[in-house]
Amino acid sequence: MYEVIQIRLREGGKTQYYELGNTKPKIGDTVVVEADRGLDYGDAISDVESVAKLTGEEPVRKILRIATAADIDQIKKNREKTREAFTTCQKKIIEHGLKMKLIEAEYSFDRSKLLFYFTADGRVDFRELVKDLARIFKARIELKQIGVRDEARLLGGFGPCGKALCCATFLKDFEPVTIKMAKEQNLPLNPAKISGVCGRLMCCLGYEHKLYLELLRGLPKEGDKISAEGIAGKVVSVNALKRAVTVDCGDGKYTEIACSCPQGCKLHIRKK
Repeated sequence: MYEVIQIRLREGGKTQYYELGNTKPKIGDTVVVEADRGLDYGDAISDVESVAKLTGEEPVRKILRIATAADIDQIKKNREKTREAFTTCQKKIIEHGLKMKLIEAEYSFDRSKLLFYFTADGRVDFRELVKDLARIFKARIELKQIGVRDEARLLGGFGPCGKALCCATFLKDFEPVTIKMAKEQNLPLNPAKISGVCGRLMCCLGYEHKLYLELLRGLPKEGDKISAEGIAGKVVSVNALKRAVTVDCGDGKYTEIACSCPQGCKLHIRKK
């Protein structure tokens, strides 16, 4: 058994496990870690886990240290140089006539590797571009094509809720999100209402789905006929968060009935 923690590399890098070694980082700490060739940095985004083996993961590398003041200064300088690299890469893309949109650039901690993230409608032959960039920056160049959800995570922003994007803050990985999840959360199936800034279904529909399923357990569905507390009628809406249903009692009368039963609702239900 050994102790590991999840680290999100750089600003937009992937999330993977690293062995703690003699360090004890907390969530949010910036750390310096082992990399393929040299050193890299990232942020701790999970609590410590004890594992015997990580199935399907890459070989577990070590966290070397929690970032010092000198390390943080180095990271800031890297970001400044990254802006210069971004501008240079944009010019080279235009020179080569490549149909790609440059999104972000990142240096590894020791500047041995320079990564460029881009979007494109199809495959792009960027071999000559890589040669030019390697000659200019004297570093290993990596170009990575990403999708619209990764673009939103890299650029950041605010969602319809007014808070910073989940993908740019605490989400570790992208999980599949379906329209069925929106239906089960009783949300309007209007793309403008349930889509994030990336244009895809909002990530919160996915990670909140399990809670909604638990809250809906035992409650009647829309269209069911129920009777309780001397009231009988047809369910016209279900509020999972309040664990309550609105009943059409006829003659234009509507009544909300709450169900606080932890193991399911004790309403008498007759299916539609």
